Amino acid sequence: MNKLLPTLALLCSLTAQAEPRATGDLGLIIEREDSAALIINTTTHTQLAEIKGLGDLSHASVVFSRDQRYAYVFGRDGGLSKIDLLQDQLTKRIVQAGNSIGGAISQDGKLIAVSNYEPGGVKVFSADTLELVADIPAEYAPGKRSKVVGLVDAPRQKFVFSLFDAGEIWTLDMKNPQQPAIAKFKNIGKEPYDALMSPEGRFYIAGLFGESGLALLDLWDTAAGVKRILPTYGKDDDKLPVYKMPHLEGWAMAGDLLFAPAIGKHEVLVINKRDWTLLKAIPVVGQPVFVMARPDARQIWVNFAMPDNNQLQIIDVKDLAVTHTLTPGKAVLHMEFTPRGEQVWVALRDDNQVVVYDTANLQEAARLPAKHPNGIFFSSRAHKIGF
Repeated sequence: MNKLLPTLALLCSLTAQAEPRATGDLGLIIEREDSAALIINTTTHTQLAEIKGLGDLSHASVVFSRDQRYAYVFGRDGGLSKIDLLQDQLTKRIVQAGNSIGGAISQDGKLIAVSNYEPGGVKVFSADTLELVADIPAEYAPGKRSKVVGLVDAPRQKFVFSLFDAGEIWTLDMKNPQQPAIAKFKNIGKEPYDALMSPEGRFYIAGLFGESGLALLDLWDTAAGVKRILPTYGKDDDKLPVYKMPHLEGWAMAGDLLFAPAIGKHEVLVINKRDWTLLKAIPVVGQPVFVMARPDARQIWVNFAMPDNNQLQIIDVKDLAVTHTLTPGKAVLHMEFTPRGEQVWVALRDDNQVVVYDTANLQEAARLPAKHPNGIFFSSRAHKIGF
């Protein structure tokens, strides 16, 4: 018994020194040039740890386990990394493809799906072990595989994604992981490049780069097939250079309205969800990249491609007009709202900073150092569909 006393004393000491940490106000800031991510506390505006060795993060995205303890980082090099937000450590990392563009977590939190450019397709892994569960090649013709984009989770243990080269949308049912079920919707439009899922998980909307309009799949009525939205918008306009592709996961749905970036134009489109018609095109200062709604849906925050990427504009949803323009710093790349929207965090890549704004008075609440930040992701995403 006496031999156990030193061990017990040490364990009690460690327990007493350990600072409890809740997961609900944690998040990750991606440091794109350093293959690293910062674990941060969104309430206290503090950095808790830096996790290194995450590979190519030039186009990184993150999802969270349902208990908000683990973050899964998708790297451009095909890397899939699992980070323990409580232990401040990289739990496991695999390289599952040659070129990856993002991923999603299943409704029950047990599966991680990754969309790949090379080889084209989707791979599904165990969220616990990162062992391969299913490999879904995006083969749309004999010997031809498409780049996969716009992968999101959907209700009933499904994933939905688009095939850039084929002009198709596929749904992947993983209720039985040993027998994945695929439904294919063809001829949806040329070059779907990204997509969003509506907050309730009903509508999957893919943007089209190769032609005008959007492609809509109603998951409550898949027998109706894919519907085209705004098929003639900008059809006869001169094609302008696109300096940065819009990220459609950042599209905003506010009540009966959908706010979307217009490709190559200085406009944010307002679409009526009741009949999917264009209600208004709001002029903005540059080519919009992210168009994001504050959680209460009163404000829409917009950032821009170069050369206007030092600015942010805020649209008032009631008036459907730009009310404020901010210049937070160089290369505004990403935004993330706190769960109830009282603050928004903004990545300033070329200033090596993240700035936090109070969304009520638009005053700065904090600035944090970060090395070339290009993505901000909060653990509250764990409880949202389509993120």
